[in-house]
Parts: sequence; C-alpha cells; structure tokens
Amino acid sequence: MQHEILSSAPLLDKQGNIAEPGYAKSLLPIYNRKDIKAPSFRIKEWDYYFVGNDHFGLALTVADNSYMGLDSVTFFNFDDVYEITASFMSFLPFGKKKLPSSSLKGNIRVVKKNYILEFTHKDQQRILDFKVEHFSQGQPLVGRLILSNIPKESTVIATPFNKPKHFYFNQKINCMRAEGSVTIAGKAYQFKPDTSFAVLDWGRGVWTYKNTWYWGSASGVVDGMSFGFNIGYGFGNTKAATENMLIYNGKVHKLSEVTFHIPMKDGHEDYLKPWRFSSHDGRFEMDFVPILDRFSKTSLLILESDQHQVFGRFSGSAKLDDGKIIQIKDFMGFAEKVANKW
Repeated sequence: MQHEILSSAPLLDKQGNIAEPGYAKSLLPIYNRKDIKAPSFRIKEWDYYFVGNDHFGLALTVADNSYMGLDSVTFFNFDDVYEITASFMSFLPFGKKKLPSSSLKGNIRVVKKNYILEFTHKDQQRILDFKVEHFSQGQPLVGRLILSNIPKESTVIATPFNKPKHFYFNQKINCMRAEGSVTIAGKAYQFKPDTSFAVLDWGRGVWTYKNTWYWGSASGVVDGMSFGFNIGYGFGNTKAATENMLIYNGKVHKLSEVTFHIPMKDGHEDYLKPWRFSSHDGRFEMDFVPILDRFSKTSLLILESDQHQVFGRFSGSAKLDDGKIIQIKDFMGFAEKVANKW
C-alpha cells in the first residue's frame, strides 16, 4: 500500500520523527531544521541539479552535511565519453550554508576564491549561475542555465529510518526545460529547451551512518508530451511509500516497487554492461545501455563513499495510472548505486 499525503503539516512531530510517512505530489510537508531532535552532526541537506540532452550535461551540487560541506560541478560529454569534475570541500559548516527549508523559495549563493555557484528563483524560473576557475586545461568553466516549464506535480517522499529521529525528506522535480550555455576552455555548449531537460534532487534529513541507495532518473519528450521518471530504493523504511513515480504531461503516476538488475562479473557489479529494470506489477520494464560511469571513491578516516552514477539510454515500457502504455527507446537518463559511511 502506498500512502499519499494530502494535506500540509509539519514534517516532524515533537519527538523529531516523521509525523506522516508517505509520498506526496507536491511539497506539502513543512520542513524546519529547528524541529530536528537528532545530534546536529547527523543533519544532511543538499540541492543537486542535473541538466542534459543527448550529447552533453552538467551537474551542480551544494551540500551541507554538517561536519562536511561539498560544492561540486561536473561536465559530461556523452559523444566523446568523458566527464570533468571539480569538487570543493569545507569542514564543519553545521548549517552555515543556510540552504532553504523549501524548494519553492529561497536562493543559494556560494562565492569562493576559485568558484561561484548561485541557484535563484525568479519569475517562475530557476536560474543556475556558475563559474569555476582552472576547470579544464587551466581554463575556466562559466555559464548560466534557465529552467522553466516546471511541472505542477513532482516526487515527494517522507521516509523514516528504523532509528528514532532519523528520516529522509526529498523532492525530485523532473522534466524542467533548460536553456542557456556552458563555456569550457573557450568552447560553448548550448542547451536548447526543446532538447534539454533538468531534474532537481532536493534533500533534507538525518541519515544513519551506513547505507546504500539506488536512484534512477530521466526526462524528455514522448509523442509530443513531456515524460520522465524517478525510481529508487535502499534507504529508510519504505513501508508507507516508495519514491517510484512516472511524470507524464506534468502529472505524477505512482509506482510501487522497482528493482535494479545490475550485471555482475567475478562477484562485482559490471556497471558498463547493459542493465535491466523491473517492477513487481509489470508497470515499469526497461533495458538500459550505459554510456558513461561517473565513478568516485573516497575514504577519509571513518568516512567512506563508493559512487557509480551511470548515464545511458533506457528502452522499454511504463504504464500510467489510467492504463496508458508509454513506450520509449534510447531515452537518455541515469541510474546509480551509492554506498556511504557518513
């Protein structure tokens, strides 16, 4: 059973637990960092944008994980199969980044000696400004992207962990249109709204120390209509609701359980071989042909992270709530497996 949250109320109760676990189609639960009862060093907040088309993409991250802050910019070239990442860590921010308590309003501005990241709301648009010195070949990355046509409905989950005062509150906004340019070492890459799409991963919560999650996302157009999906699992207690949803023409269609079938070789995931995705009720059945694996592995004292964000093309079928079948072929998106001790 998937429980839908239908009214707006504080996310957390007086004990710091999720008051109403479940999913919503808009940002109904009200997050307030001051309502958290867990130790402050366990709080994690982030805004992550991915903007892309069939040929190239850009990922922007601003994260405040209490004991560690992370700002990151990644450029992806899917034609030539490479990515360039610039990441900047800070220590003990503990909320000093002042990330907004809602994705619907509030701006983010990070200005440092070597980089600038700004996420701004203006006139029903989201404006992403960024600059990184010495990004490639000693030359900077600089650009502006404007996101528009933001769907009225999105993926919202309020997920408790099996530990008191721990939770994950998350919104994924798919199918935003993207327009603008990114210039790297003097070469400009143009994003056009008819072929370029964006997703926002907006996360706030108190996480357990060790966890592994799976996440997949794609946005585009099918037969003249906007279509996208958000799939994932692996964290928290999802008895009330999973985060699996289809987004068609601005409306959310709820899925239940989706499983990632990652190919194995010699006892380990073989991320660049074809994947498969299936659902328990047959509503989401996809093949996935990888193009590029953005792999990152770090170890710092008691902190570890092993990340594989794999970009590629989905082909298969998805069934909407009314029974309509959406067929896609070579639909650009990504799927990831991330194991953290944090």
